Amino acid sequence: MIPAESTYRPIAADATVGPADDAGLPGYVRELEQAAAYLSATQLESLRRAWAIGAAAHAGQVRRSGEPYITHPVAVAKVLADQGLDVETLIAAILHDTLEDTPLTREALAIEFGDTVAELVDGVTKLDKLQFADRQEAAAESFRKMLLAMSRDLRVILIKLADRLHNMRTLGAQSAEARERIARETLEIFAPIAQRLGMNLIKAELQDLGFRALHPWRHAVIEKRIRTQPVVRRESLVQIEANLAQRLAKEKLPHRLISRVKSPWSIYNKMRAEHKNFAQVMDVFGFRIVVRSVATCYHALGVVHAAYKPLDARFRDFIAIPKANGYQSLHTVLFGPYGSPVEVQIRTEEMDLIAEKGIAAHWSYKDGGEGPNSAQSRAHSWITGLVESQHATGSSLEFLENVKVDLFPDEVYLFTPKGDILSLPRNASALDFAYAVHTDVGNQAVAARVDGKLVPLRTKLLSGQRIEIITAKSSLPKPQWLEFVVSGKARTSIRQQLKHIEHEDAVQLGHRMLDRALEELETSLERVPTLRLDAYLHEHRYPRLEALLADIALGNRMPSQVAGILARERTGQPKQRAQDRPLLSEDRILITGAERGVISFANCCLPIPGDEIMGYHTTGKGIVVHRLDCANVAEYRKSPDRWVVIGWDRQVAGDFSAALRIEVDNRPGALAQVAAAIADAESNIDRVEYLERDSSIAVLRFSIEVADRRHLADVIRRVRRLGVVLGVQRI
Repeated sequence: MIPAESTYRPIAADATVGPADDAGLPGYVRELEQAAAYLSATQLESLRRAWAIGAAAHAGQVRRSGEPYITHPVAVAKVLADQGLDVETLIAAILHDTLEDTPLTREALAIEFGDTVAELVDGVTKLDKLQFADRQEAAAESFRKMLLAMSRDLRVILIKLADRLHNMRTLGAQSAEARERIARETLEIFAPIAQRLGMNLIKAELQDLGFRALHPWRHAVIEKRIRTQPVVRRESLVQIEANLAQRLAKEKLPHRLISRVKSPWSIYNKMRAEHKNFAQVMDVFGFRIVVRSVATCYHALGVVHAAYKPLDARFRDFIAIPKANGYQSLHTVLFGPYGSPVEVQIRTEEMDLIAEKGIAAHWSYKDGGEGPNSAQSRAHSWITGLVESQHATGSSLEFLENVKVDLFPDEVYLFTPKGDILSLPRNASALDFAYAVHTDVGNQAVAARVDGKLVPLRTKLLSGQRIEIITAKSSLPKPQWLEFVVSGKARTSIRQQLKHIEHEDAVQLGHRMLDRALEELETSLERVPTLRLDAYLHEHRYPRLEALLADIALGNRMPSQVAGILARERTGQPKQRAQDRPLLSEDRILITGAERGVISFANCCLPIPGDEIMGYHTTGKGIVVHRLDCANVAEYRKSPDRWVVIGWDRQVAGDFSAALRIEVDNRPGALAQVAAAIADAESNIDRVEYLERDSSIAVLRFSIEVADRRHLADVIRRVRRLGVVLGVQRI
């Protein structure tokens, strides 16, 4: 931080900051101006003015390396100038730390350089004035704020990435602990963001620097092995390059042929993923062919395949089906001399620019960058989806985890019935696809058609498949869906909808419980005076009646106590409890089993529809349902205020857990016969375990799912018919 006595004094409008000062400029400023030579003279003058104001604001501050602090933001601006960014972005980069670390205000920035620059600077400013439980939460909340700023202006993330890149270049001055933390965050968050935005140059350097900081010895070993590749391998590459260049020239295809070497990070990842040593990773080297048009790309592909045989199943056409970040190229792997596979990428000049710079190419390449498939619009679509997701997540940490899921580069490309292309993370299910189409489609999904074939929602999808989602208005998300979705949007949407359903169920159940308690006092909720009800809600800090009713259902408020206060029951006045008078059918609270989050079924007795049941009101859990013949019911009778008289509704839906104790002859195939009989009765088996076992008899416990007592009886009947079964009983 700067000394307390330092203050910011605006530079007068007529102050000399133009070319006359060139001789006295620091070298790092001259380097920035050389990189930004594409700007006009007026814009360069504004850039120098930003440096002067930034230097004054940061006066007295030094980096850990001992350099003046202003050298860092200027270096960040140079990274962006190398990408060809506009003058507003460069000015914001120079001033990006002023709001956090100096007395300079947002208003002052807006006056000097306009609202756009002030908005950009504010977008990258960390949340330093808020208190968080730990560093992880602070980083997650800072990322959330950055995302919202990104949604307003994509240049925010460009400044943030350039800031992180320069910090990684100068990481040596940090402590070992800080180096590891920053490097891990770079590899997990910032490098994948750069890749997601198509900025391969910045992504590659962030990955290399992060790998070097996190595993310096491994990085050094792989880098040395790359430099000392066998002479045979290097000679073969020269031979391939000459042969390809000659063949392309014979076909009169104007081109640029560039040899390329895989980075230590990508080689390290391949070694880990495929369990190979360095010698087994063959395609360390490759070539890029840059041509003038899309048609020429396919012509060049034919030339390449005529020169060397392609490896089967290694061809990818990212021109016809671009990646989600706008990346387009043809990828093929050739079987080169000496048996070494060689990767070749073929693309146009525009594709090459977008592949290297991603969304930054929008500012340095003006032709053809505004189409619906441009990197710019794809990035906007991705960020818009993240903004929609972050509104629904419960915490910053949960949101950040969802974003990490979406940042994994492995993707599948899928077609809608109309022929549109959607990209999803690897191992995505049909349900992920449904939520990618629209949240409402996902919430109401019941099945899917993959290439015309009906499949369940948990089916994993493969690139190139055509997906159609089947919906039903009555369908609702299920908690089990969270077990197989992989995309952040699907996970967030399901959780949000489940919370909404649970709240609605809790309100309805709480309403019935409070009504029943008020009826015992010969009144009802409609007859309670509004002022008295409002006073109770205000006293207990409930924003509205629904919150109170949900709290009653969850066991946090006893309905009899709430009813007593609302009915103004006189102390000591006897009242007839439901347990003390004949039980009428209308006294019961009827349940369907679908009341999520507020009704649960006891594991001790596993009640199913058709059983005589009772409910026990448990704080925070709502009503726990037991069978009336459960051994624990006698204990619950000691707390009559918490005993809830419940029964099954006429319409009960869903599967319910039950357990069977099955005694069988201990011989091969006995278990398979029992499992097949249970499956024939259309019951799912959740778990099987041996309770006893000797040479002749085995006793097993089957945990199964049934619809009701009738269904369970059918399962037991089918199992008893088996010759290997000696006895069956419900546990």
